[in-house]
Amino acid sequence: MAIREVTVLGAGQMGSGIAQTFAQHGYQVGLYDIESTAVDRGIAGIEGSLTRFVRKGSLTEEDKSRIMQQIHPSTDLGIANRSQLVIEAIPEKMELKTAIIQALDSICMPDAILATNTSSLSITAIAAVSGRPDLVIGMHFMNPVPIMPLVEIIRGLATSDATFEQIQTITQQLGKTGVEVQDAPGFVSNRILMPMINEAIYTVYEGVAAPEAVDQVMKLGMHHPMGPLTLADFIGLDTCLSIMETLHQGFSDSKYRPCPLLRKYVSAGWLGRKTGRGFFVYDQ
Repeated sequence: MAIREVTVLGAGQMGSGIAQTFAQHGYQVGLYDIESTAVDRGIAGIEGSLTRFVRKGSLTEEDKSRIMQQIHPSTDLGIANRSQLVIEAIPEKMELKTAIIQALDSICMPDAILATNTSSLSITAIAAVSGRPDLVIGMHFMNPVPIMPLVEIIRGLATSDATFEQIQTITQQLGKTGVEVQDAPGFVSNRILMPMINEAIYTVYEGVAAPEAVDQVMKLGMHHPMGPLTLADFIGLDTCLSIMETLHQGFSDSKYRPCPLLRKYVSAGWLGRKTGRGFFVYDQ
């Protein structure tokens, strides 16, 4: 099956980035969200991202116009009915993801591949609610999607070889490197990254150092391009908490216990860049 049309579910930071990336590589892309305001924000974000590429000389204005015309915003989930590939990038909650995968069964073509951009949840569990578990797979893009070259491709227990190979091929066509990963909490990227971020939060919680000092140590001492607390704010502290909870629950190991300060910030609505405040304060 040749993949010509793609639908992305969720017009947030990840979903809009995925939609932009596919459109930049010639695909017709549906961009769905439940609310029109969310879709409008996603489209505005894509236009802003493309404008930055134009300013850097990576794209022309004509390229930008063509790419925008290939993205079709909608609040109707039925937009997915013509797509050979549907990628969900909705919030990191199992009940939301399983509900939308179930809904897609009656909407999508019988041979359409259903991919999830989950950053930590079980592909096998998500696929189990579908009538096509062999066609369900994980495509974990990195943020910001148009720039970062990695995609973790995660097999569920029932994912077929044909599905994996097709997703590996399309990942290469996007100019990205697909790395095969088996289904385990946090996969590889977040199983390694999130405990480091969580430990950085503990150093602040325990008064070992201020956030600025923690980030400075990791940037200057470990040559990280971005400090772990700045990165946490960029990812979203609510997303960090969700991933740590998945790791803690999945492994039943206290080393994955989310820091109480992370919980407190999320409870306060201090989620990082997207709310203007996390471990640092941002000018909205």
